[in-house]
Amino acid sequence: MNHRGRRAKCKEVRAKRKGAKIRYNFALCSLPFAILFLCVLCGSMLARANHQTRRPVPPEERLRYQINLKLDFDNRTYTGTERVRWVNRGDHATPIIYFHLYSNMRSPDYVPPKVRNAAGQIVADEPRLDISEVRLAGSDSAIPFLLDDETTTLRVMLRETVQPGSAVDIDIKFKGSVPEIDPEETGLVTHVLQQVSAAIRSTREVRRARDTNFVCRGVMMLSTSFPILAARSGDDWYRRIESSVGDALTTDAADYDVTIEAQPGVSVFTPAAASAPTQNEKTQTNRFAGENLRDFAIVAGREIRSEEAHVGDVTVRSIYRPDHEVVARRVLKIAGDALRIYEKQFGRLPLKTVTIVDAPLVATLGSAEFSGLGAIASAFYVDFDSPTMRNMPDVIREQQASVEDSLEWTVAHVVAHQWWGATVGNDAGREPVLDESLSNWSALLYYRETHGDEQTANALEEQLRGVYKLYRTFGGDDMEASRSSREYRNSFQYAAIVSSKGALMFEALRKLLGDEKFFDALREYYATNTLEVADMDDLRGAFIAKAPVEQRRTVNRTFDRWLTSKRGDEDIGPPDPKLAEELGLPVRTSAKGGGNVFTGFAKVGKFFWQQMIKIR
Repeated sequence: MNHRGRRAKCKEVRAKRKGAKIRYNFALCSLPFAILFLCVLCGSMLARANHQTRRPVPPEERLRYQINLKLDFDNRTYTGTERVRWVNRGDHATPIIYFHLYSNMRSPDYVPPKVRNAAGQIVADEPRLDISEVRLAGSDSAIPFLLDDETTTLRVMLRETVQPGSAVDIDIKFKGSVPEIDPEETGLVTHVLQQVSAAIRSTREVRRARDTNFVCRGVMMLSTSFPILAARSGDDWYRRIESSVGDALTTDAADYDVTIEAQPGVSVFTPAAASAPTQNEKTQTNRFAGENLRDFAIVAGREIRSEEAHVGDVTVRSIYRPDHEVVARRVLKIAGDALRIYEKQFGRLPLKTVTIVDAPLVATLGSAEFSGLGAIASAFYVDFDSPTMRNMPDVIREQQASVEDSLEWTVAHVVAHQWWGATVGNDAGREPVLDESLSNWSALLYYRETHGDEQTANALEEQLRGVYKLYRTFGGDDMEASRSSREYRNSFQYAAIVSSKGALMFEALRKLLGDEKFFDALREYYATNTLEVADMDDLRGAFIAKAPVEQRRTVNRTFDRWLTSKRGDEDIGPPDPKLAEELGLPVRTSAKGGGNVFTGFAKVGKFFWQQMIKIR
C-alpha cells in the first residue's frame, strides 16, 4: 500500500477507534473537543507509525521526467521534448492524465498587447508554452489531448486506463517563449516605490507568469518551461490553478534528467549540478540529473558566475552577476549557515544542491522559491560602498543596515522553503501558512541560532511585528491568516497577515510548548510528510500529538486564535497613532501628485523606511 493509501487507512482506523479514545479523554475535555482532538491525535500517531515502517520509494515507482531543451537565448525562445513516467498511486484506474502549463497563466483582467516590432510582430509581454504533439512512449500514434482552463491545463486522454500501481510513459513535444523585461522594472527605487504604493493605495497585485519567466539584464529565467504533472491526492487531481499574490505551483516530487542545449558562452544553472558539458562551434550541451524535486527552474546568461560551499553532503551555491560579487559571497555564507541550522532542527534534506540566484525580478516580487533553487531580486544585492550608490535617493542610502538585514532575513527564509514547500509540499494557493509562514518563522530561528537574543528580539520586532503594525497603521484590516492566497490584495497585506501574523503563531506555539516538544512536533511533521503534499490537519495534528495532555486544548485554541480569528491587535500590536499622524497629508498628496514621492516621505522617520525597504 502506498503512503497516500496508508493515510486513507488511518482515517478508517481512526473512525473505528473513536469511541474508546473519547472515553479516555472525557474527563479532560468537553465531548466535541474530545472527538476532534482524538481524531487528530490518533491520525497523527498512526501516520507516525506508518512513517517509521515506510520503505523508500524505489525508482520504478517514482514520477520521472526526461527533458531535452534547446534554448535560443538571443531570441528568447526554446523548443523541447519530454518523456514523463506517471505512476497511478490512487485506488482506481484512470484514462486521463492532467498537466499544468503554468507559463500560460494570466490575471483575470489581462489585456493582450498591441505594440508591434519593426517586423510587424506583436511584442509579447507574457511567456507562452505551446503543445504540438502527445504520444505514448515508443509509439507512432498520437494521443488526443485538450487544452482546458484557458490553456493552463493539458488534458491527455489515454487509449487504455492506467491501473492502480501501474505506470505509463508519455512523450510530449512543446515550444515556448519569454518576454524581455524593462530593466527599469527591476531596480531598487522601483521596488521601494511599489511597496509604498501598495501600502498607501492598497493596490491590487497578482503574480504574473512573466515574473519568473523572462529575459532581463542579460539573465534568462525559466521557472515553468515545460508541461508539469498536476499534483494528485489519492484519486483527486489538483486541477485548479489561479493567479494570486502568492505561489501558484502545487506539484508532486519527481526525478529529473534534463539536457539543455544553448549557444556557446551561455552558462546554464538548475537545481542540480551539471555533468561535463559537450561543445561544438554552434552549441554547448549540459546534462542535469536531480531526484525528489517538485519543479525544475532554469537560469541562463552569458555573464553569470557561481561560487559554492559544502554543508555536509549538500552543495550550497550562490549564482550572481559580476557586479554583485561582494553581496553574493555574503549570501553564500548566510545560506550555508541557515542550511546547517535547519538540518539540525528539522531534519536532513533529500536534496544534493541548494542554489540561491541573484535574479532581476520585477518590483512586485522580492523573491521566488522552487525545489533546490531560490531567487532573490537583484535590486537588493546592494553594495553600499560602490560608486553607483551615489545616484540613490538619500532616504535609501541612509537605510544600509535595513537593506542588509532584510537581505539576510530573506536568504534564511528562501533556504527554509526547501523544507517547507519543496520537501514537505502543500497547496500554496489554498494554505500558504504551511510554507510561507513556517519559512518566515524559520528565518527567526536562524537569527536566534546565529545572532543571539538581542538581535533576535530586534528581528522579531522589525521583520514580523513591525510589518503587521505598519499595515494596520495604513488602515489595513486584520484578517484570518488561514485564507487562500487569492483573498489578499497585494504583497503588503500578504506579508502582514500570512508571512508575519502566521509566523508569529509558530513563535506562540514554541513559547507554549517549550523548545523540546515544539521541535519534536516540527521534526515529526517534516519526517511524516516528506515528499508528500501536506495540509493544515497534518500540521495541527503533529503539534497536538506532542503536547502534554493538559495543553492539547490550548494548542488547538492557539491555532484557531492566530489562523481563524482577528486578534492581531491584541497579540501583535495596534496601529501606531504617532506614525499615522506623521504620515498624514504628505502621504496622500505624494501618492496622488505623481511627483517625487521620496520628498514627501523624507521626514516620516526611520521605522517607515525600514519597512518599505524590506524584500517582499
